Amino acid sequence: MQPTLVAVAHGSRDPRAPHAVEALLDRVRELRPRLDVRLGHIELNRPLLGDALREVSGSAVLVPLLLGRGHHVKRDLPASAARAAHLRTRIAAPLGPHPLLVEALYDRLLEAGWTPGAAVVLAAAGSRDPDSAADTRRSAALLSERLGGVAVVVAYACAAAPTVPDAVRALAARGHHRVAVASYFTAPGRFATQCAAAAPGAAAAPLGAHPALARLVLRRYDAALAASTAGDQRELATA
Repeated sequence: MQPTLVAVAHGSRDPRAPHAVEALLDRVRELRPRLDVRLGHIELNRPLLGDALREVSGSAVLVPLLLGRGHHVKRDLPASAARAAHLRTRIAAPLGPHPLLVEALYDRLLEAGWTPGAAVVLAAAGSRDPDSAADTRRSAALLSERLGGVAVVVAYACAAAPTVPDAVRALAARGHHRVAVASYFTAPGRFATQCAAAAPGAAAAPLGAHPALARLVLRRYDAALAASTAGDQRELATA
C-alpha cells in the first residue's frame, strides 16, 4: 500500500478556495489514479487536518499546499503529525520554490495579458519567518529568469513590506511603467483579491488547478518518500 497523500491547505473564508483546492487534487488523482489523495485544512474549512488524519490508517505523507517555509510548515504540520499517533507520517517540502511552480506563475501571467518587457510584482501573503521570505525571493528570481530577465519584485499582503502599491511605485521610480501582478497564492482568498485589486495593469489569477502544480504536488510526495526510505536504510545499516 502506498502511503496516503494528505494535501494540507491553509483554509479561507472565500467560498471559491475549497473548490480550487479540490480541482487541483482532482488533477493529482488523474495523474496517479491508484494513490489515495485526501485533503486537510489548517483552519477555517473542513475537513481540518486533524480530522482528516483520523480517517487515515497505516502511513501518510503530508504535502503542504503552501509556498514557503513559514510557521505552518515548521510548527503546525509537525504538531498535527505528532498528534496522529496511529499513523506513520512524513512531511513533504512546501511547493515553493520550484521550476514547476514558476511554470504555473508564467502561464497565469500570460493568461492575464502580461506582455514581454513588463515588470512584475510577485504578490505573496507575507510572513515574519526569514526562511519563508527567502523562498519567495528565490521564486521571484526564478520567475525573472523565465520571463527573460525582466524585473520581478516581491510584495506582501501582510506581515512584511513592501505592499503591492509600494512595490509598483518603486518600479515606476526605476522607469518601469508597465507592471503586472503575479499571484503567489494557491487558491482565491482575501489576500489574493487585495493584491490583484492593487495591480496597475494585468493581474494574474491564483495558481489553482494548474497542471504543473499538480505535478509538483506529486514531486513533493515522491521526494518525501525517497528521503524517508533513505533514512530507514541508513538506520538499518548502523543498527
